[in-house]
Amino acid sequence: MAVQQPVIRPSLAQTVDVETPELVTLSYTIAGVGSRATAALIDYLICVVTFVAIIIAFIQLGARVPGASTAAASTAWASALLGLLQFAILWLYYVLFEALADGQTPGKKFMGLRVVRDGGLSVTFEASAIRNIVRILDMQPLFLYGVGLVSLVANSRGKRLGDMAAGTIVVKEDLVAQPMVARKQSQERANAPVPLSAKLSDAEFQLLDRYVRRRMELEPDRRASLALGLAGRFAAVLSQDPNQLPVAQLVRLHDEEQAARARGVASRDDTGAARERHHIVATNAPRWAAFASRLEEAQKSGLSGLGENGVRGFVQDYREMTADLARLRTATRGQESAELFYLNRLVAGAHSLLYRRRSFTLRRMVSFLLGDIPAEIRKSGWPIALATVLLFAPMAIAARAVIVQPSLAATLLGPGMIARAEQGVKDAKDGKGYIEDPEVYRPVMASRIATNNVQVTFLVFAGGMTAGLFSLFLLVTNGVSIGSAFGLYMSKGIGHLIFSFVAPHGVLELSAIVIAGGAAFLLAAGMLLPGHRTRRGALAYNGRRAIRLLAGSTFLLVFAGAIEGFVSPNATLSLNTKLAVSATSAVLLAIYVLYRTPRAATPVAAAAIVLPAP
Repeated sequence: MAVQQPVIRPSLAQTVDVETPELVTLSYTIAGVGSRATAALIDYLICVVTFVAIIIAFIQLGARVPGASTAAASTAWASALLGLLQFAILWLYYVLFEALADGQTPGKKFMGLRVVRDGGLSVTFEASAIRNIVRILDMQPLFLYGVGLVSLVANSRGKRLGDMAAGTIVVKEDLVAQPMVARKQSQERANAPVPLSAKLSDAEFQLLDRYVRRRMELEPDRRASLALGLAGRFAAVLSQDPNQLPVAQLVRLHDEEQAARARGVASRDDTGAARERHHIVATNAPRWAAFASRLEEAQKSGLSGLGENGVRGFVQDYREMTADLARLRTATRGQESAELFYLNRLVAGAHSLLYRRRSFTLRRMVSFLLGDIPAEIRKSGWPIALATVLLFAPMAIAARAVIVQPSLAATLLGPGMIARAEQGVKDAKDGKGYIEDPEVYRPVMASRIATNNVQVTFLVFAGGMTAGLFSLFLLVTNGVSIGSAFGLYMSKGIGHLIFSFVAPHGVLELSAIVIAGGAAFLLAAGMLLPGHRTRRGALAYNGRRAIRLLAGSTFLLVFAGAIEGFVSPNATLSLNTKLAVSATSAVLLAIYVLYRTPRAATPVAAAAIVLPAP
């Protein structure tokens, strides 16, 4: 049985080497800009179509709701849900697909791409979340992905900023099968006598192979000229048939040489390891082809589709394939080889399949929320403290400055906030609150506030990839803005209006912002202060810590948004009631952060399947 001969990858293709637990080096081909852009476009179109379909469905449902008051309430809840779905499509589409589909969104799957971690292992929820949240920087300017493209082209591993923070790479993993014509020709010659060596050396065969594959792309005159030159060079081994043109003679020689190599024949002048390479290929080619079929089946249905005995056999075959790969790498002495490329792809595909992440269960999610996040908040005290200073110090300074000199408000705040404060003086006399509170639209306010605040913290977090400078800017400017607003209202004697509005949700919202700032500074520390780790390793390690902080920030903002939408604008609630809500949220937050949940004694497995001992 002839080996499937893949096309050798172009010499300009970017590759990255990864050492497996079996101490075998795998070479992954880095996905190119074109394939990644095409995959991104496919995913974007899917998101747009999905969102449009949801809007149409909501319009149809809304048209069927009778009654004016009922319709208004239904419309408010529908709008709130629509806002949440829009947020989910924008931010969760990529994270969920990559984490649940082993690194592949529909667009990546169509293009034969996969996201893996730097070690070649499957991408996790944390890694996927990091790389896709930092996308907010990569897509600049104006969703044109200029930053991401520059980073991808300039980086030797084809990484955009999100990949650097997450410690991931995007690889191309499609297997290249032997063309049907070449396979048929190889099978026809399978029983022919095997000569001691082929007629051409490897260099000569590669030259001939390039000509035969590209000859139809050449102009007729150029094709004939090159054929005469090659025929003269290979005159000693060409069949001198006067009835055949030089081109036909070269094609026939190429087919004979290709078939000989498929049967394990060594190249002319090959000795030692070079002859060993051909022996390895000839001996193991049928087993490789059979494993390729099983791998394709496993990639489609998962390992569970193979059954218990099937998985055991697959693991054993994988170990044998890694041994073949190690031997073939030694025999090729670092030279490019179609067989080596093919076998590497097989082993890499099986490696990604076997060493999957842990399954994401409800129990694991609860443990993450109640255990991992608070532990990371306690561990990251210094970066969170830095973010706290950068937010609250400018806030206090700006508030004091506007109280002392109210004219500064026009410089520090927009005209909308100035006009709201002027209106606030009248509203205070009429007994109204900080903002109008049409009860029916509270769900819309809650969803919009929550999603907007979460996206702001995402931006603060992503700013860590600018060495923390953009995050610093956001924290300081937000502090100045909030402080100036407080100072403006206090200078007009209506500070109780804004205080009664901010108090209920402020503890959770401001805590979430400084926690996200701490996450950003962890990323920056990985870039600037790697310590004993490499810069790439430190960034990936700090990224895993930082995403836990960001998850905690998002968790808090969900509750803060609900309070800000339903409680904070409610003018019927007294200031004492709102202060009680604020105090309760502060106590619960302290318990959440400081309480240490008991941890299980069993260590977490690194892989979803335990490979049996050889």
